[in-house]
Amino acid sequence: MAVLSPALWITGGSRSGKTTRLIELFCEWTPVLGTLPNPQRGKKKREKSRLKLQLTGTTTLIFAANSDNRMVLAERLTTTPQGQYSFYSTTPLGFFQDEVILFWPLLVEKLGLKAQFPLRLRPETEQELALQLWSRDLEIHSLERPGISVNRRVRQVLDLLQLAALSGTSIEDIPQILEQGFDSRRQTIETLNQQIGFWLKQWKNWCLERGLLTYGIIADLYGQHLLHHPIYQKHLLRRYPVVLADDVDEYPALARHLFEFFLEQGKMAAFTYNPKGAVRLGLGADPNDLASLQSRCRVETLDSPQGLGKDLAQPILELVFENAIAFPDSLLFSPNIKSIQTLSRADLLRQTAEQIIAGVKTGQVQPDEIAVIAPGLDAIARYTLRELLNHAGITVESMQEQRPLVSSPLVRALLTLMALIYPGNGRLVHRDAIAEMLVTLSYEGNRELSTPVIDPVRAGLLADHCFVPDWENPRLLPVTAFPRWDRLGYQGTQAYQQILHWVEVQQQQYQQRLLASPVVLLDRGIQQFLIHNSSLRPDQLSVLRELMETAIHYWDVQNRLQLQTGVTPSEQVGQFIQLLRLGVVSANPYPISSLGIKPGGVTLGTIFQYRASRASHRWHFWLDVGSPLWLSGGASILWGAPLFLREREHRPWTVEEGLEADLQRLRRIIVDLLSRVSDRLILCHSDLAVNGQEQLGPLYQLSVISNQ
Repeated sequence: MAVLSPALWITGGSRSGKTTRLIELFCEWTPVLGTLPNPQRGKKKREKSRLKLQLTGTTTLIFAANSDNRMVLAERLTTTPQGQYSFYSTTPLGFFQDEVILFWPLLVEKLGLKAQFPLRLRPETEQELALQLWSRDLEIHSLERPGISVNRRVRQVLDLLQLAALSGTSIEDIPQILEQGFDSRRQTIETLNQQIGFWLKQWKNWCLERGLLTYGIIADLYGQHLLHHPIYQKHLLRRYPVVLADDVDEYPALARHLFEFFLEQGKMAAFTYNPKGAVRLGLGADPNDLASLQSRCRVETLDSPQGLGKDLAQPILELVFENAIAFPDSLLFSPNIKSIQTLSRADLLRQTAEQIIAGVKTGQVQPDEIAVIAPGLDAIARYTLRELLNHAGITVESMQEQRPLVSSPLVRALLTLMALIYPGNGRLVHRDAIAEMLVTLSYEGNRELSTPVIDPVRAGLLADHCFVPDWENPRLLPVTAFPRWDRLGYQGTQAYQQILHWVEVQQQQYQQRLLASPVVLLDRGIQQFLIHNSSLRPDQLSVLRELMETAIHYWDVQNRLQLQTGVTPSEQVGQFIQLLRLGVVSANPYPISSLGIKPGGVTLGTIFQYRASRASHRWHFWLDVGSPLWLSGGASILWGAPLFLREREHRPWTVEEGLEADLQRLRRIIVDLLSRVSDRLILCHSDLAVNGQEQLGPLYQLSVISNQ
């Protein structure tokens, strides 16, 4: 029998083999500890493992930094010879949520809560309910700051709860931390900090009374109450004999408390750590705090440079950070680094697409071997690159393109149907929305290849003559209300009558209380008009799936609160439509390939998205290389995040420290990205940004010299 290794700390840069080493440990440790086998395996193996389970735990606990990485890691583990053994793959936040829900009875007993099944709130619902709860106080204690709306400030206050909980800090300590970290010499600011603490405690108590959970409340419950509960600790030790955690530099400080508990109990554990990672620093992660686990483990270093970083990382860092005057020969004569430099950004996007097309057409590179990375990708850049490349027959895979749900015409058409059927929402329906709905719902066959039965011209005529706007009961009239209805044609008339008949039937069923909920109405509309008569693309199905999930969640919350609020179903529909029209609910129209299958087209993403995905490609196009956004990595740091880093002990964040943190982040970005490109790096720079301003960011010197 193999000798069990002590806890292991695996450190190394990007693509140095840390995850592979973690998988090797899984294959080495799991059979020895005898975790539960896959139920599809043979009966004898299952019986043998059950005997071992009487002495040991039940499954291996495996952490990944985010859900995408978790899927890839789970697939790699499943395909190993030891994939027969059971393992539970999760993320830190996912684990906290599952544990709080699973052991909810313990929390109910300890905190004296009402015995009801917990319901997690989505961020958009969380913000809406918090704004309603604090609305009266907000009129007295204004949260407004120059250039920041009340909604944004409410979001920032809620983020403070999550930051505190993930760092293992109690809600009661938040006002003091804000006073220490910000200038509180003015009495108004000190009073506001105390008010923020009161609001957060009020919000937490309000949610717990109704069985509602947010990520911040989940982390607070787990760190402050559940993790230290003796009964929970007993079950935790029994369930997981082995703990493996990948990329712990992306984990919150609360995860360190969990890992320390396992180590103190002598559990087998292994952790991988990237000193040049820290992608989520400022978003709840505390890499330096997690690094303190290293002292408890045997250290294994895999720090071998990968990709172009072996030759280009050091000279580029010297050029950017040390203001080198002489152009390094390693860059001057390198065949791996090229540049595109234009005056306008429009020309830059065009030339970037042309170079990608030329590389693919000449066989130098395949589309799935190319990545276009930028600190920030606006809608114009995404659309332009996608259209130019698609026109050349090259597909584009956008990484987590978070478009608002309401940007889809399918969603807008369904919302218009809801406003027509539920009375009292006439103010949300207008002539153009009716016309768009008629066009969208009248497709037959493939929507990419066919044209709508009711074209935009006929839809406009019908909206003008057959739609009666009314604040209480907006309605559609029979087609004969249009004097020249013969101009619609037979197919157009039939399509309109089908829509009209369906709407009238749903209105009657609502009046007769046969329409169970708005979610049922949405499902009927999708089945009748979007799936029954036409075929949808994967991105359209993704949007509809997200719409249904959002609606189900919204009405689950409304049903939970209905006894307290007394809001009618029609009012709920109006609030739901307005919520979506604000654009706060988004969907990813390009779903991630399942189980780690690499996308088949050119990858397009921001620095943050690309680094978080742990992807690598042969060719990199660094777009807008002169942009000042490279200093921040294109990621928005949560307000107050530095105050909750454990190493700082809530000290004020000075301007000098902020600048140094930005420079360190830029250094990590350069090293990380260079490790993820193997053949060619193309630096893409335009003198003018999309807003017309000159681009003189931290990599500007590199973009100019590389063009010589």
